[in-house]
Order: sequence, then structure tokens, then C-alpha cells
Amino acid sequence: MSTRQRLFAGAQLRTLRARRALRQADMAQALGISASYLSQLENDERHLTPALADALRAAFPLDWADLAPAGGDALIRALHDALADPQLPGDLPGETVERLARQFPGFADLFVQLHSLHAQTRLRLDMLDETIGSTVAGGGRLPWEEVRDWFHHANNYVDPLDREAEDLAAEIAGSDLSPRVQSMQSWLRANGVSIAWTSGGPLRRFDADRRHLELDSNQPIESGRFHLAYQVAALALSRPIAAIVEAAALQSAAARHILTIGLGNYAAGALLMPYERFRTAARELRHDIDRLRLMFHTSFEQCCHRLSTLQRPRARGIPVFFCRVDMAGNITKRHSATRLQFGRFGGACPLWIVHEAVAIPDRIHVQLSEMPDGIRYVSVAKGLVKPSGSYYRPPRRYAVALGCEATHAAEFIYADGLNLASDDAVARIGASCRICPRDQCDQRAFPPSDKAIDVDPARRELVPYRIIG
Repeated sequence: MSTRQRLFAGAQLRTLRARRALRQADMAQALGISASYLSQLENDERHLTPALADALRAAFPLDWADLAPAGGDALIRALHDALADPQLPGDLPGETVERLARQFPGFADLFVQLHSLHAQTRLRLDMLDETIGSTVAGGGRLPWEEVRDWFHHANNYVDPLDREAEDLAAEIAGSDLSPRVQSMQSWLRANGVSIAWTSGGPLRRFDADRRHLELDSNQPIESGRFHLAYQVAALALSRPIAAIVEAAALQSAAARHILTIGLGNYAAGALLMPYERFRTAARELRHDIDRLRLMFHTSFEQCCHRLSTLQRPRARGIPVFFCRVDMAGNITKRHSATRLQFGRFGGACPLWIVHEAVAIPDRIHVQLSEMPDGIRYVSVAKGLVKPSGSYYRPPRRYAVALGCEATHAAEFIYADGLNLASDDAVARIGASCRICPRDQCDQRAFPPSDKAIDVDPARRELVPYRIIG
């Protein structure tokens, strides 16, 4: 049996306290220890116990995820993550988890593997169930679905591309938070690209032979700036983008082209909102999206999407989900770094606030919701209208939604007006009707596909059937 590895975290604790501007007495109180004990920990005179590590995770989940010492047993961490599954009851203390892993390593390893297989099987079943209800013949994935799944498995974060875009932003922007239009145009011209802003053409068109870029002058300034950033990133980061596409296990040339565009869009967002600058501002402003977009001269949607990519190891943002929903309820963009998962096909739950946001644009909608697994989320949604430039072309209308688990509500400014302790204030939603287990929902479009129904001609409720099982 292996002996416990002592972890010393003095530097990390001092950094955490400085980041939060806390006195020793305040931080000690949050951890339930004395100020003198904390002082000993900060001076590495005492080691970090599992109970203290639990207290730090509970009191400072985001900061401690960044700062926790890299040492320790990988099996203990894996077992702790597996046991944190919301479908498992209770919460074992860290000391118990460590004792299990050290005294019964074979069992702990098998449990971790079993949990991984369970999670994969659950995901496959959800995918199969949703595929049955889709129009994709044989359940095959279309090229853009392949790419969507590629970004999902990458956790919507592409480390080498993000870091190179961050370096490029520092080169172009200088002391500015984000590269200006003039700075990006100067960079392109210095690299032999001519630029023309014309009215009525494509949003962006690049002639590689002539090295000539055309941009539509009628598009909103945030969109034009993004397309300019896309072209800078596509030229400056062409090699890493090509390497990532070549290494991706995609089935068709169309999927590879879509991934190339997706990575270009990713790099453009990383260029306009450099990782550490944007992450720091988001934390300081408690994720106030309107203030962030004004600081970085980007759109509401661009900021939401960038917040969903802040997954750099040991420098993560708060885990959020992000999606875009059109007027018909179709989810056209989606990513979740939280435990919330979207239905793969069709619309989202009708009880979710995002649908109201589509109907009432340019207003912030906030909701406290709960998924069938019992996890609660704070969601913010906003309806957006993109003008077409012509009376004969209807404007594009859709909504974007961003949210986090309610445990991170203190970091999310939109939670300030919610009564997080009230069960009556919670909207109980699901991923989609086809896989939602709630049998008392009045707004079901159809019953869950894994349960039978009973229809009584002599009885009529809001839902015309009773779910059995």
C-alpha cells in the first residue's frame, strides 16, 4: 500500500488570497480554520490535508481549479471526479476518496473505468435516440455535425491555436486590449494584401491569387471587424490550422473544409478577445456581457461564444454552456463545458427562456432552471436581429443563450436578481422531449421514446396520455 504524498501549497494559497484581496483572517474563516493555521500553510510549515482541499474546492472552486498543486495521485483525482457524478447520491469527503484509492487501488481503477464506460454509453444512447427522430438517413452524421462533434470532444478549446492567436494579438494590438480595425488593415497591407470595402457584395471575399480582400461595408461594424480578424488569422495561422485539420479524423472533404472555416472563426475570436486579457476582464466584471463587448469592441454573440472557449488548463473561466437558437427552435450553435447537454437534433425544451428571447429581442432574459439530474443552472438569453439591408430580404432573427451551474452564481452577474433558494422559482426543463424523463410536464410535444403510454378516452388532461414506467 502506497503512503500518502504530502502536498504543500503555500505559494498557491498566497496567490489565491492576493487574487481575492482577502486578509488572512477572512480566508481562514471561509475555510473554517484559524488564521495562525493558515499562516503555517502559507509558509509551508503544514501540508495540505484532504479535508482542507475539499474546503478550498467548496469556497473557491474556480481559483482553486487554477492554483491547486499539480502533485498528487492521478487515480485519486480520477476517482474524485467519477464520484462527483450528479446521478450518484451524496458527496464523499476527500479523505475517504483518498483512503479508497490507496487501500483498494484495483477497485478504484475499475470504478473509474466503469464510470467512463457508463458516461460513454449514456451519450451513445442519447445520440441514437435523437438520431431516430432526425431526418438523417441511417443515422449518419452530416459534415457540419462531424465538425460540431469535433469541437465538442475538444471541449471547445484549441490550445495551440489559441496561444498563437494571443501572441498575434499582442503583436498587432500593442497596448490596446484588442486589435483595432486600422491595426489589422495595416498588418494585412504589410503582408501584401490589398483591401476594399464595397457595398452589397459578400460579407468577405478573398482572392488568394491577387491577394485582394473585399469586405461588405453595409454589415455591422462588429461583423466587419470579425471578418477582418478572420482574414488576418487565416493567413498568419494557416500552418497550425492545416495541421489540426490534417490530424482530425473526419470522413469527408466537406467536413475538413468546414473545420478549416471553424478554426478560422475560432482564431478570429481569440485574436479579438485575447485569452488572458478577456478572461481577467470577465472575472472582474462578473461576466457582464454588455460591458465586455464594449471593452473589446465585439458583439453580444461573439462575447458569449468566447466565454464558452475559456478552457485553458489551470487558467479556466467559469464552466458555461452557450447556444444559438433560430425562430423555429433549432439549435444552430451549441457547446457546454457544464454538465448540461443539448439534444442533438431538433428543438430545445419549450420551457427554456431562450424561446421567449427569440420572440422578444434586444432584452436580457434570465432564468433559474433545473435539469432532470437535479443540477440547477442560471441562464441568460438575448434575442438578436441582424438586418438584411433590403426590404425584400427578411432580417435574421435568433437568440443566444449563456449559462452556468448555480454553484457559480456568485461569479455571474445575471444571478443577482434571482432567488436561488426558492424551489418555486425554478423552471424544470429537459434536453428535449424525446429523452426527457419528466412525466408531469404540461408542455410535452411527444412522450419519451423509452417509455410506454396509456391513453384513456374517458379522461383528458393537458397532455392527452399518461406515461407508464
